[in-house]
Amino acid sequence: MDLEIYTMNSFAKTRMGGNPAGVVLHADSLFKKDMQRIARKVGFSETAFVKKSDNVDFKVLFFTPNREVELCGHATIATFTLLLYKNIINEGIYKQETKSGILNVECRNNKIYMDQCSPEFHKILDKRYIAHTLNIDENNIMDNIPIQIVSTGLKDILIPVKSLKALYDVKPDFNKISHICSKEGAVGYHVFTMETKCSSTAHCRNFAPLYDIDEESATGTSNGALGCYLYKYGIIDEDSARNLVFEQGYCMGRPSEILVELDTYNNCIRRVRVGGTALKIEKRII
Repeated sequence: MDLEIYTMNSFAKTRMGGNPAGVVLHADSLFKKDMQRIARKVGFSETAFVKKSDNVDFKVLFFTPNREVELCGHATIATFTLLLYKNIINEGIYKQETKSGILNVECRNNKIYMDQCSPEFHKILDKRYIAHTLNIDENNIMDNIPIQIVSTGLKDILIPVKSLKALYDVKPDFNKISHICSKEGAVGYHVFTMETKCSSTAHCRNFAPLYDIDEESATGTSNGALGCYLYKYGIIDEDSARNLVFEQGYCMGRPSEILVELDTYNNCIRRVRVGGTALKIEKRII
């Protein structure tokens, strides 16, 4: 049976930028093995499968080429951009059921904003433990904020480096990164610097070889976690936390822009939203 799969570039700053994702609508008849096979065939870092939900508007499942993951930011942006494009939904707030829980998704001004889970701050890691896996001198890692595992749905190891040059000089050892991520229960590394190209909040690179993603051009959950981390450690204040912009994908020739909004009260993060748009919608038949 022929199956329609839509592809598009999420968080795209330009038409050829962003992070490609696949979306399959009306996936109720598909079993896990079918979805895994399709995701492998599509070959993108994530493919989303939209099913009916007994409780909320949509149930969305996410698969990398080799396994299911609980949540994916850029594939969520792709999914709801497609639903809006096909007039299945209008602007407004919807609920999606995921393996990370039931989360709100808002369609606002032709952009999609997804709620993420409340931030969880986990283990702090030693610079020497991480630096050799990136083939950089540990002196290129910032001193005033830690390397830490943070999650707003998926655990990422957040690694602050001092400059764009240091970030671009990174030569990741994917085997070592996979080993550390497996050992620490993290999806990947999110390496960032506060030095940016476009007056943004931070410039980022993301490595998740454990999930067969050597480098990813735009990651919603990682940047949601990063926004929370920067607020926790006083790098951004309450006013700027409402409107954060993260750059990613430039090293890959796929410039991306990820929007993050934090609602805070009495120094506590009460709500995390990640937003963006998807461009270059195309249909495939497999």
